[in-house]
Amino acid sequence: MQTFIMVFALFVIVVLAMAIGYMVQRKTISGSCGGIGALGMEKACDCDNPCEKRKERMKKEEIWKENQIH
Repeated sequence: MQTFIMVFALFVIVVLAMAIGYMVQRKTISGSCGGIGALGMEKACDCDNPCEKRKERMKKEEIWKENQIH
């Protein structure tokens, strides 16, 4: 039982550390292959004129990148 409690506590610590890391950096989880960016595409959809929802998201991302500490 003691081993179970120690392993469970370790998992909780790791999950908390990952959560704190996400809150501090606000980076999305990305794959090792680079995803769509590796294919030379800048957006997920192929349409020339993105929808309003996508435009708002792009604005927020741009503001976030401007205010990000490097």
